[in-house]
Amino acid sequence: MRANGQDTRKLYVGAKLRELRQRLELTQKDFAAKLGISLPYLNQMENNNRPLSTVVVLALAQEFGFDVTELTSGDAERLISDMREALADPVFTDGQPALTDLRLAASNAPALARSFLSLHRAYRQAQERLASLDEALGRDGSGAAPSPWEEVRDFFHYCDNYIDAVDHAAERFAAKAQGDLAAHTEAMLAAQGVTIRRATDQGLRRYDIETRVLTLSPRAAPETQRFQLLHQYALLGQAQLLDATLDFARFQSETARAIAQVGMANYFAGAVLMPYTRFAEAARTTRHDLERLSIQFGASIEQVAHRLATLQRPGAKGVPFFFTRVDQAGTITKRHSATRFQFARFGGACPLWNVHQAFETPTQFLRQLAETPDGVRYFILARDVSKSGGAWGAPLRRFAISLGCEVKHAKELIYADGMPLDDDGAYQPIGISCRICERQNCHQRSVPPLEGKLRVDPHERGTLPYRLET
Repeated sequence: MRANGQDTRKLYVGAKLRELRQRLELTQKDFAAKLGISLPYLNQMENNNRPLSTVVVLALAQEFGFDVTELTSGDAERLISDMREALADPVFTDGQPALTDLRLAASNAPALARSFLSLHRAYRQAQERLASLDEALGRDGSGAAPSPWEEVRDFFHYCDNYIDAVDHAAERFAAKAQGDLAAHTEAMLAAQGVTIRRATDQGLRRYDIETRVLTLSPRAAPETQRFQLLHQYALLGQAQLLDATLDFARFQSETARAIAQVGMANYFAGAVLMPYTRFAEAARTTRHDLERLSIQFGASIEQVAHRLATLQRPGAKGVPFFFTRVDQAGTITKRHSATRFQFARFGGACPLWNVHQAFETPTQFLRQLAETPDGVRYFILARDVSKSGGAWGAPLRRFAISLGCEVKHAKELIYADGMPLDDDGAYQPIGISCRICERQNCHQRSVPPLEGKLRVDPHERGTLPYRLET
């Protein structure tokens, strides 16, 4: 239910409340006493028989210093959206469960919901392998485990793309650098017995484990070289921390763990270049001006946008952003979200999303007001971030990035100045992907929705060669 554009649903967060109590190592009786409520009342809230009360919200903040926004971090919304997309598969012939049932599953049994998604993902992969004859080509056809890339993406996705221990370690490392980050990093690598050289014959970065020689490309931009230095230091100087975090994640394959190790090292490097406290304050002061932040922290526009999407430290959260990078084919090559915004797991992204237009206007920022099918409105910023090969004749790597937030946060962004945020007609309807989009009259629809009923009349043709029946 909505009133004046605001979500007024009662907050049922039993699983998270129970998780907090267990983390504090308190019995239900002791937890109820500290919150100033009865034991039966707490039991009812933990089992989602009652919504979270204002009294408990205040007690959580006052008694434990708990950031109550963590209770609505978006895990349930993301699970609901992922389940709706999975249940749109034609294999489910009985139609979708009611939205209230999905909400109950996401809130009361999130582990079961994730297991369902893993099972559906394994089914999809098995079907795709059969369709493409992967088994005949000698590839792995077991279908028992999720794609390593998807497994790692899901790990970061459900962490809100924020890894607390790694982020704090990066902030401490940056503080010790005292302003000369490159020199400090090289000194720390030298202390590890690493020799650094520049050469163009080893790609962007190559570390030889036997000789302990790190080779960087002098053709790379200075911020890229700094990032690669920090990445290699993370793998060597922060190996114990990264391994502990990877052990906690319990990935199902060594390939997934290796991919996540790269992601963790990248996370550390970005967090050193843009230390949390200082960067978050600069983001607020500049009103999230990506170009000013890029200059101030010696980072690329893409690195800055990515870092903004990680500012979810408990008690010091920034604007919740989503961040994506796409190639010219519309394939999402990076995706991170601290919002309810969802990304297509199968097929291409919505063509009405302004990120696809960014390739046409290099170096320019594109702004968009958009509304997703669930009624949530977003302010979205897109920009081309194509990467030069560093030499004449070297291939140009073409990418575009998108950074977005719910429109209620838009006034904190300098890019939203002058945008008609209160004009309902200014919001462009976008979706996740055509296969699960319920919109009736989209002029860019490429395929019918999987769960939609079609009416085809050979004697009639509109924008599409069929109609969707409601």
